[in-house]
Amino acid sequence: QNDAWTMVVIHVKRSGGDGFLFETTTTTLNDDLIASLVAIHNVRLQANVVVEAIRELAALGSTMKEPDNEGAESPLPSRSSEISSEEELQSPNVDSTDAHARAIPDSRNSKNLERASQDLLDYIDKSQVKRRISLKLSELQEKMANVREALMMAYPNLPEWERVNLALDSIAGLKGTNVGNEIIVDGDTASLWVAGKEFERGQYVSDRLGRNEKTKVIGKLQSQGSSPPTRDTTVSEEEQKAMMDHYFKRQEELKKLATSELDGDDYLNSAWADPKEMKKNLQGLNNILAPGLGL
Repeated sequence: QNDAWTMVVIHVKRSGGDGFLFETTTTTLNDDLIASLVAIHNVRLQANVVVEAIRELAALGSTMKEPDNEGAESPLPSRSSEISSEEELQSPNVDSTDAHARAIPDSRNSKNLERASQDLLDYIDKSQVKRRISLKLSELQEKMANVREALMMAYPNLPEWERVNLALDSIAGLKGTNVGNEIIVDGDTASLWVAGKEFERGQYVSDRLGRNEKTKVIGKLQSQGSSPPTRDTTVSEEEQKAMMDHYFKRQEELKKLATSELDGDDYLNSAWADPKEMKKNLQGLNNILAPGLGL
């Protein structure tokens, strides 16, 4: 990325300091911009759930039980009985002695899956904002596809009701997860806000930000029916930290001063405690040294 922005950059912020950058133009229709931002927002949430489920799968294995309509689980035949002798040579080892079938991919497929998962996480990480790297929906979808392919290689015949498959299948599969409430279900009714004002649908980016392509703004997405987002404080995170450091340092100084006044006579050695100090200052005798000690 260049040091200077050459397009309009939207910094989409979420709670907890999370967010991402997205590049657009002043001639983009607001409807198209919002649709792209909502898609990236949702896929970022989806990606976190998918990778978490993959690592859970690696640690615990497949449940191998299909939930029935009432939420209970029905036992299924062991995966080992479904895999042919030829497939056994290429498929993960399976141990179905308990509720979780221990599927252990071979080393190469396991490493490929972890590499693809980490690549996806790195791409969507909030640190990309500091690196000034904008996200592209096409690239994000490609990395998700890489994870899907690596998962199929590492865990062939994985049941469709597995958590990772449900998360990969669609955004709807994220219901009930820790990000379920943050998903924007309907991108057609979502809204984008910048500096307390909404991007009106049917208008263009230029109608809200002007025609300067070298513009960077902070935006927030809202679902239909949500109230307008609160405006961010003008104090940066670094400034807040510096202010807190100064506050605590000042508190420590006041504590030390209070202790010295109560417990000791250290203050008597201070210049302001010398009863003759004011007289010396008035007579200009404050900095006179004894003979032979001058510099």
